[in-house]
Amino acid sequence: MTTTKPWYLSKTIWASLVTVMISVGSLLGLPEGMVDKEGLADAIMQVITAVTGLVAIFGRLTAAEKIQ
Repeated sequence: MTTTKPWYLSKTIWASLVTVMISVGSLLGLPEGMVDKEGLADAIMQVITAVTGLVAIFGRLTAAEKIQ
């Protein structure tokens, strides 16, 4: 990698930010409605965290430029 790009164009940075936001939302207890709150919230958070982790890995593997 010899070229650079702004941080906001990095797929890895965005996937990581989403992962952090999901984790914070889980800690703060996002409202889920009138269903089994604990089970649904845990399932949703686990799926989203796994997906954003995979996006972060994919972003790093396919990156062609350094970030500034």
